[in-house]
Amino acid sequence: MKQLLRSIPPIHELQQDSRFLRLMEDTGLDSSQLVQHVRTAIDEIRDSILSGLWSGPSPGTSAFLDEFFSILEARVTEDFSYTLKKVINATGTILHTNLGRARLSEEAIRHATEVAGNYSNLEYKLEEGERGSRHSHIEKILTEITGAEAAMVVNNNAAAVYLILRALAGNREVIVSRGQLVEIGGSFRISSIMEESGAQLVEIGTTNKTHLFDYENAISENTAMIMKVHTSNFKTIGFTKSVDTLELSSLAAIHKDIIFYEDLGSGALYDFRKHGIGEEPHVREVIEMGVDIVSFSGDKLLGGPQAGIIAGKKHLIDKLKKHQLARVVRVDKMTLAALEGTLLAYAKGEKGMLGIPTIRNLLTGPEELKERSDAFIRALTEKTDSYKAKAVSATGQVGGGTMPDVSLPSYAVSIRHTSLSAEQLATKLRKDATEPIVVRIQNEEVLIDLRSVTSLEEEIIIKSLIKW
Repeated sequence: MKQLLRSIPPIHELQQDSRFLRLMEDTGLDSSQLVQHVRTAIDEIRDSILSGLWSGPSPGTSAFLDEFFSILEARVTEDFSYTLKKVINATGTILHTNLGRARLSEEAIRHATEVAGNYSNLEYKLEEGERGSRHSHIEKILTEITGAEAAMVVNNNAAAVYLILRALAGNREVIVSRGQLVEIGGSFRISSIMEESGAQLVEIGTTNKTHLFDYENAISENTAMIMKVHTSNFKTIGFTKSVDTLELSSLAAIHKDIIFYEDLGSGALYDFRKHGIGEEPHVREVIEMGVDIVSFSGDKLLGGPQAGIIAGKKHLIDKLKKHQLARVVRVDKMTLAALEGTLLAYAKGEKGMLGIPTIRNLLTGPEELKERSDAFIRALTEKTDSYKAKAVSATGQVGGGTMPDVSLPSYAVSIRHTSLSAEQLATKLRKDATEPIVVRIQNEEVLIDLRSVTSLEEEIIIKSLIKW
């Protein structure tokens, strides 16, 4: 053992090896950084020898040097690789929260890339040659699309809720139905965020039933706001009663100093109801009912980047813009650019909207998915006989806490490997594929739902599958 340890080359000798110099050049690391990785690798090999676990070539041989530099290169590659990486979502869940929710449109990506790689007029008025506001880039197009008097953007809808409550109802009462005191992903609770904001929660009604008179009876001199909350990822059915937006808007209008705020959550700027998909209200429709202020997410049904969009009466939006918290929750230039690129598609009408992946994927019918699944199977089985594959009826999900009661009729590719279990194949697709591929498992078979997969990604999946 002592002889083995003495045979380990000293670090200064390893530094002179051509493979050390090549690795330094390929990675862009300076000598001192790479030497640190060499020391760590040598220490681990020494510990393995001492513990009797070293099974590699003997130190002092050329085979040992080959093994060492292979270990070193793998270590450096791993340490300097991105942890946030592209994933192919073959689950059929369009707004998969764990996989980044909405996929951006090509226009949004181009605009974000251009703005990120250059200086921009983020807070500069080009015509006047003076300081401007980052709110201006989004406000005009948002007001045109939603019909609101004014609008602004913060970093997500949770921030929008907090800012609105803090700035417009701090230390005063906010009336909310018990049936809307929801908890969504990440333990975000309306009651907790209201407490943090300083607003005083006034619960009314019951879990399943709230009437207009419950709101009327709760109004006091200290009431600042009536709040209606999107119930996000659950729906109450059966013996229920709630008060609609128009009724609450009319009630708030009677009391001139009370703000009616509706948290729309998912924020549909496209009317999916006309295709029989869900019951999400269109944002413009809600604004036209007289709501004072609304907020909704950018990376859900809207199909854009993570953002919290606030729209409503100008005097309220102006107050939010001037609040100290507005700077805390503001968005950066890349988010604004991606959002602007997304919103321009809405401004162009139906044809433009279909360029947004979220909308396009939601509207894809089962017939098209069946054709794509059959073509996928033909392409796979032509290249390998390691799989038994068939197209099966499936159910797609919207995801992201959106439309929890909506199931999207779909078709998926169901595959069974001749020797690997479904779990083993799913693991290989996730860990060993050219690009990580996330799938579902059903009835001991791997399901690949092409609703959330592009044609280019189909080719990548097939190339990965034929390796095993």
